[in-house]
Amino acid sequence: MAHTESALPLKSLEGKVAIVTGGASGIGEATARLFADHGVRAVVIADVQEKKGQIVAKSIGTERCSYVHCDVSDEKQVKAMVDFTVEKYGQLDIMFSNAGIRSKSDQTILDFNFSEFETLFGINVRGMAACVKHAARAMVEKGVKGSIVCTASVVATNCRGGTDMTDYVMSKHAILGLVRTASQQLGVHGIRVNCVSPSAIATGMAASAGLSNKEIQMIFGPFTPLKGIALSVNHIADAVLFLASNNSAFVTGHDLVVDGGFISLPHSIITEN
Repeated sequence: MAHTESALPLKSLEGKVAIVTGGASGIGEATARLFADHGVRAVVIADVQEKKGQIVAKSIGTERCSYVHCDVSDEKQVKAMVDFTVEKYGQLDIMFSNAGIRSKSDQTILDFNFSEFETLFGINVRGMAACVKHAARAMVEKGVKGSIVCTASVVATNCRGGTDMTDYVMSKHAILGLVRTASQQLGVHGIRVNCVSPSAIATGMAASAGLSNKEIQMIFGPFTPLKGIALSVNHIADAVLFLASNNSAFVTGHDLVVDGGFISLPHSIITEN
């Protein structure tokens, strides 16, 4: 279903080409659809969920939307995804590096599982860095003053919310570091690099942790000062749209937190990519 409530003027992305990793569901799907509503010439859905990705691409329209199978933890697949996009559509203007996973199990540093850590970091950090690297290279080569947006998390600045998710919290801190350094290095090319940080949201990742939308609201609602509204994937998509468009033309190295004023709480927090 198209998202039609964005405050930004329609067609703010007219003529641009975008990639959305993790685009088959959750925040990625909502953002890909919003990009399409705002006039992108083409959007590439990159995900490991092949069936879902193809369904999303078909529903947006195969004349301007493609699905590419991509495991972002494999740099060769990331490069191939970017190469495919540039070869098919001529350039790359927007990279929304959104693919990520949550901790497989809650763990403190005393029982830290390095095997799980390596798997999570392979996607959340290595994958994010690979997407930024190859998107930036494609933009520089074509002389495109593009926008790169990464999905971080409120736990990167409000870490008490994820005290039992050590590897996940570490990974989201790393994304902030990536955004801040890459924005400094790529500014000379006119390329902007920012991130969006959601708080708890009811999507597939939360469901995999056994939490329903009602349960999330019961847990986190009392700690969110902004009342009368529940965070949805569309709110995150709107934030990404702002960072991707020329409406944020002088914004770079910024972490746009979308959390309703969330206050630290001693529970694990679930975010979704």
